Amino acid sequence: MLKVLLVDDEPFILQGLKLLVDWEKEGFRIAGTAANGMEALAFLKKEKVDLVIADIKMPQMTGLELLEHIRKEKISDAYFVILSGYAEFSFAQQAMQNDCTDYLLKPVDSEILCKVLNKVLALRNREELDHEKNRKLEQAYLARHMIALIQGKFDDLNVRYIHEHMRCGTGVRYVEIQTEGSYDDEGTTDREMRTLQRRLYEYSREFLKEDADLSVFDVSVNEKIYDIGLILFDYVPEKSGMDVKRYLERFREYLASNLQTNVVMLAGKKVQDISSIAKSYGNTCMLRSFQGFRTKKDIYFYEEEVQVSPEGLILCKQSLDGLLKAIEQNNHLEIREAVAFFYEEMCKRGICGETMTLNINYLLFQLIHLACEQDDDVNQEEILRVISESSFETGVKRGSKAHLTRFACEYADYLSQLRKNVSRGILGMVEKEIRENYASNITLKSLSEKYYVNSAYLGQLFRKKYGQSFKDYLNNYRMEQAADALLRTDKKIVQIAEDVGYHDLDYFTNRFIQIKGCTPARFRKKMQQGE
Repeated sequence: MLKVLLVDDEPFILQGLKLLVDWEKEGFRIAGTAANGMEALAFLKKEKVDLVIADIKMPQMTGLELLEHIRKEKISDAYFVILSGYAEFSFAQQAMQNDCTDYLLKPVDSEILCKVLNKVLALRNREELDHEKNRKLEQAYLARHMIALIQGKFDDLNVRYIHEHMRCGTGVRYVEIQTEGSYDDEGTTDREMRTLQRRLYEYSREFLKEDADLSVFDVSVNEKIYDIGLILFDYVPEKSGMDVKRYLERFREYLASNLQTNVVMLAGKKVQDISSIAKSYGNTCMLRSFQGFRTKKDIYFYEEEVQVSPEGLILCKQSLDGLLKAIEQNNHLEIREAVAFFYEEMCKRGICGETMTLNINYLLFQLIHLACEQDDDVNQEEILRVISESSFETGVKRGSKAHLTRFACEYADYLSQLRKNVSRGILGMVEKEIRENYASNITLKSLSEKYYVNSAYLGQLFRKKYGQSFKDYLNNYRMEQAADALLRTDKKIVQIAEDVGYHDLDYFTNRFIQIKGCTPARFRKKMQQGE
């Protein structure tokens, strides 16, 4: 409902205006009345309205004077309609010069008044659409500058814009927020993950309220990670009376509750200024890859998981370097012996807790470095995370001797694949598999096992060549075969669904609508009619 102020020095005219139309039906509510311009001015200083309808001739202050005053003093941006018993152009001209919406002659006709109210509603709707469009453009432009800082590719212009358009402060950290299934390449499609990511972003903005712009959509721009970023200044939890840990716990609980799925946060190390936020972002990238060797948590803090004090800590460098050499040579026997030797040394020295974390971190950093030397176009941190997760078994402690042995052997196989440049021929074989066996239950995992290629690596290679995930590529190919069958055969839709690999008709229909924009039955009818 838009709020209206009626202004006229004749009480019976005010009463008549109230009864002339069904204001609520037209989308308006009368917020108040005034007998002259001075009363109206006092009212507008206290209460905001959307429309003022004022008589042109009144004692103390006329309608034209009221209009001129509120525009010059910027007291109200309400739409303004002048009522007059004079059809003189000079009055109308003066009114229009001060951004008057319309000029009505007395006595006011109800039909004409309704048309003016509809005009005001249309103007307001257009104004709100323009405002929303501008808000989104400004939001996107701000996010662009923020991503430049986060990724460390910025200049003084980016820094200056951030300081001018958002509240900054001393003490800030980067926090990556993702749903637990953000890396799942098999179970869900890109479209479904993108939808979940957008919901995650909207709920984040909702929780942050006036600090909503501190949330940034899709910072990593990585084809496998559906994340959002949070620029967390110290002042944000402080004004809520909480420390960073408690604030992020509340934040995460809010997101998980609304999304009905688990949410994970990776918090980088705090830096002093927004211009250094790239360092904190780098921390979260490392946290992401180390998750497979950590006890599962809802929130990971870099200081707790990676950064440990070197004072009094022992690095078993010689035994770790021996393990690295065995991994690099892909010698599984020597890998098992090197892992056993490493754990014996730690046991003899009484190493545990933070010191053990330091040793594991050293190994993981070195492994990422080895992989990057072979192929720096691939997200090696993500592949390390996937391998460490896939090599973990229920009942085996994370980071234990058994876990490390399995992981080291799998990672050694992966490095061997990189050196052989398996990407040269593997994608052609995968594409051939899809063409020949699309109706069967083929998965990226089954193909990676068949061709002895790490599934995470194969998934990244596939995306880079085809611009989409294996799952989406397979779905799209199946739908093309289904569309061809709908066009060229008289088979029932349920049979066609079975033929292309879908045993659930509803699921097939929903997928078909997503890709083709209509149901299979409608598609067949349109094609037969030549639409």
